[in-house]
Amino acid sequence: MLFRETLAKAMQSDPAIHVVGTAADPYQARDMILKYEPDVMTLDVELPRMNGIEFLRKLMPQYPLPVVMVSAVSESVFDALSAGAVDFVTKPNVRTGQALDSMIAELIVKIKIASTANVGRWKENRGPQISHKDKFDRNMVIAIGASTGGTEALAGLIKSFPLEMPGMVIVQHIPPVFSKMFADRLNNHSALEVKEAAHMDPVYPGRVLIAPGDRHMRLRRKNGQYVVEVAPGEKVSGHCPSVDVLFESVAVEAGRKAIGVILTGMGSDGAKGLLKMKNAGAFTIGQDQQSCVVYGMPKVAMELGAVCEQVPLSKIPERIMAALS
Repeated sequence: MLFRETLAKAMQSDPAIHVVGTAADPYQARDMILKYEPDVMTLDVELPRMNGIEFLRKLMPQYPLPVVMVSAVSESVFDALSAGAVDFVTKPNVRTGQALDSMIAELIVKIKIASTANVGRWKENRGPQISHKDKFDRNMVIAIGASTGGTEALAGLIKSFPLEMPGMVIVQHIPPVFSKMFADRLNNHSALEVKEAAHMDPVYPGRVLIAPGDRHMRLRRKNGQYVVEVAPGEKVSGHCPSVDVLFESVAVEAGRKAIGVILTGMGSDGAKGLLKMKNAGAFTIGQDQQSCVVYGMPKVAMELGAVCEQVPLSKIPERIMAALS
C-alpha cells in the first residue's frame, strides 16, 4: 500500500498526469476502470487475489487499455507484454531515494508514451510461418530497430522466419538484464539461434544478435566476415543502445547487401541511420501506422524518405523474403 500511494503521489506531481484512483487488487481495479475510464493504467505483476498478468489477459479482450507494468526483474514482464501491456518499469533493487526517484521518472515518461499507444493491435502482430528454400547471398545482413511495442513485434517476426535466413542484428530499446532474457526467450521459441550480442560475435546465416541493454552495437567486417562491436558509450538519439548507431554501421559495412527494418517505437532513433542505409543501396522497410503500438520511429523515417516500403507488421516477413530472392 505504501509503495502504491508513493507512486500515485509522485505521478500526481506531474502537471500532465491526473491520478483518478488506486486499487489494492484486480477486482477493485476492474470496478475503477469502469467508473473512471482512465487513459492509462499502471499494473503491478504481484497482486493479491489475482496476479497482474492474469488480470491483464482477462482485461484486454474486453477493455483494451494502455497498461504499463511495474515489476521486479523477472521474465514475467514478457508474459505481460505478450498479454497486451505497452511497456514496463522495474522496481528499484536498492531501497534508496535515488533509485526510487529514477524509477518514478521512467514511469512518468512511459505513462505519457502509453497514452498515445495504439492498443488492441497486439494480437495482429504474429505473421504466419513462412518458408524459403531459395539460396541467398551469404553476404546479406538484416538490421532491425524497435522500441515501445517492439518486443512483441520482434517475437512475431523472428518466430515466422525459417532457419535459412541471413544473419540479423537487432537493437531493441530495453533495460540491461532484460535484453538477455528477451534473447533467450526468442531462442527457445524460434528456429533461429538468438542470443544477446557479445563483443566480436560473428554474424552468420541462421543467427540473430540482440544488442545488450546498455551497449551500442555496430556491424564490422573482419577477415571477410561480419562481426559486431559491442561497447558502452554516450546516448545517441536519446538511447544506448541506439538504432541509429547500428544502422549507420550497417550502411558503411554492408551497403546494398543489407535490409533495414524500423518497427514501432516513440521518438526518432533509427530514422537517420535508415536513410543512410537506403542511400547506400539497402532495401528499407517501415512498419505502418495501423500495426504500430506507437507510430513514432517509423513515421519519422517515412517523413525523411528513408523507407522504400511501408507495410503492416504481418507483411514484413514476406517483403524481406521477396528482397532476398
